[in-house]
Amino acid sequence: MPPIGDQTILITGASSGIGLVTARLAASRGAKVILVSRNEAALAEIVRGIEAQGGQACFAVADVGDREALARAAAAGIARFGRIDTWVNNAGVAIYATLADTPDDEHQRLFRTNYFGVVNGSHVALELFGSRGGALITVASIAAEMSSPIMGAYAASKHAVRAFVQSLRIELKAAGSPVSVSLIKPSGIATPIGVHAANHLQGEAMIPPPPYDPRLVAEAILRCAEHPRREITVGGAGRAQVLFAEHFLAVFERLAPIIVPFLHKRGIPKSEGSNLFAPGSDGDERSPNEAGFKISPYTKAAMRPRLTAALVVSSAAMAGAYAIWRSRRARP
Repeated sequence: MPPIGDQTILITGASSGIGLVTARLAASRGAKVILVSRNEAALAEIVRGIEAQGGQACFAVADVGDREALARAAAAGIARFGRIDTWVNNAGVAIYATLADTPDDEHQRLFRTNYFGVVNGSHVALELFGSRGGALITVASIAAEMSSPIMGAYAASKHAVRAFVQSLRIELKAAGSPVSVSLIKPSGIATPIGVHAANHLQGEAMIPPPPYDPRLVAEAILRCAEHPRREITVGGAGRAQVLFAEHFLAVFERLAPIIVPFLHKRGIPKSEGSNLFAPGSDGDERSPNEAGFKISPYTKAAMRPRLTAALVVSSAAMAGAYAIWRSRRARP
């Protein structure tokens, strides 16, 4: 893939959180950015800000659950910038409720955005890429690999996204497609997703701990745009949680409910409304209620596996050489 500065990148869910951080970061590195979401006013303001900083950006309004609208949005971006090199499926919504208390219409709407939004975006992107190829990047979650109380519908949608992306990758490779397919799996990220969620709990919805800064996810997305990877987990704590759930499932199922009190704060009034069925109050990159860790050594290593392996081998060789030197000096 070309360097970020030579690419045109389309990002869905670009009016807040991870999508917004990624759009601004890509534009700051010279990319032409096409921002897509349902919130026209927020998108217009964001694009004005990017252009004021010397970046190149445009926007199109579309609900990712509507494939035709998404195709029109992509066409508008191509009319402005000529092509799309990287497509980022990022749009997502959340529900905070037990599965028993999750209304059917909300459950179905969540899947329309989180799962079918990825399906629609992927189909549109593949048609546009054609034989030229490109990078198809989807933002899922560590919830794609582990269950979660209170966020069961969200976790189920992310499981479905992971299965779709993995199956699509297999099919494209078998067909000899030049399109790379990457899956980004963030840990809890300090975005406004809790504020925007359909919240059936008592008090404001919070990010599953420990939260990380959305800039880490944006960096992983742009890394895959230049140097494609199958999957990257953002946040070492999230990777540890997934491994624990995989290898100690019975224990995990007993301990998982412990997290429930951390998913809402009774002392903070619930935000009014949600973005499940209509645009919410967009324009914010980060959560107003919690800060996120700004570094993740695990994620840095995951983004550069060859360099990490080389450093490990070099360190082991140096340690071995030092041990041999010490043993020789110790001989009489």
